[in-house]
Amino acid sequence: YNFWKKKYKENPNQYPYLAKLASAESNLFSATGNIDYLKKAEQNLLKVNKITNYNNAGFLRSLARNYISQHKFKESLEALKKAETNGENLKGTQKMLFDVHMELGNYAQAKDYLTKVKDLSDFGYLIRLSKWSDHKGDLAAAIKYLEKAQTIAESSQLEEIKQWTYTNLADFYGHDGQIEKSYNNYLKALQLNPDNAYAKKGIAWIVYAHEKNPKEAKRILDKIEKHHQSPDYHLFKAELAEFEGDDEQKNIYLKAYLDEVNNPNYGDMYNVYTSKLLADSNNEKAVELAKIEVQNRPTPMSYDLLAWSYFNTGEKQKALEIIDTFVANKTFEPEAQYHMAIIYKANGQLDKVTVLKEELLNSSYELGPVTTKQVTQL
Repeated sequence: YNFWKKKYKENPNQYPYLAKLASAESNLFSATGNIDYLKKAEQNLLKVNKITNYNNAGFLRSLARNYISQHKFKESLEALKKAETNGENLKGTQKMLFDVHMELGNYAQAKDYLTKVKDLSDFGYLIRLSKWSDHKGDLAAAIKYLEKAQTIAESSQLEEIKQWTYTNLADFYGHDGQIEKSYNNYLKALQLNPDNAYAKKGIAWIVYAHEKNPKEAKRILDKIEKHHQSPDYHLFKAELAEFEGDDEQKNIYLKAYLDEVNNPNYGDMYNVYTSKLLADSNNEKAVELAKIEVQNRPTPMSYDLLAWSYFNTGEKQKALEIIDTFVANKTFEPEAQYHMAIIYKANGQLDKVTVLKEELLNSSYELGPVTTKQVTQL
């Protein structure tokens, strides 16, 4: 980072140095979680794109990647459309267009782009085919394709790609109840990078949700926070406190979370978490945030958030309409199914609750002990 900063300072007309500086800042954001680095990278990428008249596909893709990290999916799409018109490394642009259309809930367009980059020997295609399979509710296929991608990653010797694959496979194994495989994959990522915060958080979840050991999970989170910052660690700790029956400590963590996400640099990145949190305390602002989220990315999960917010502010009929129109049979996420079950129960549709309850109990690891306890009471 300091190297490129110095280089650019000495040669301000060498604009490619700006892109190198932005790349270093993005890596610092990944390593530390400090949002300021991501915002600095955005500023430098905007500068370099302006200088090149938005006509360099590589710089446009870098800007799009930055926007994805900030959850600015519509802005990301605009940058990628320009890169697509430019045509340089078109496959790379098309892969990212798949990613952004998935985030925006434009599933037909996403599928089109997936077809355009089809190549079963390509890492980038396999990880996206895996994501598509998961979206369709086929976890076995999602795992199969990601395992194929892992084979490619391991032969490539690219550490970053290997880490990414190990942690994402670990997540899928966890969802599939293969806890030992999940744990081992997180460990593989940590062998490559002992500071991988995502892998450590994954292990903390196993310790909590599988081993029911909140104290050890909290110890791991405390360790992560020494090197990496992210507001959602407070939410994880709040859940651990709730599991232990310590409401006072839970509220301290929730306040710490809300204080941290007040930083305007976070923009809309944490709307989902905040809306859910406010919905739980029947706060009208939950609906406002959920509406913003639906506007930013009209996916089934965003509509689930909106329905849940309305339900928690007393509008159970409106919640039901949203669920039936935009959520039911469109997502297989346990969290959405849990919200659906509660909303169906409140509206007297008990036959649907029975079916969902059975599915939810199979997802108890993913939901965690606190939510699972609520599922058993459905």
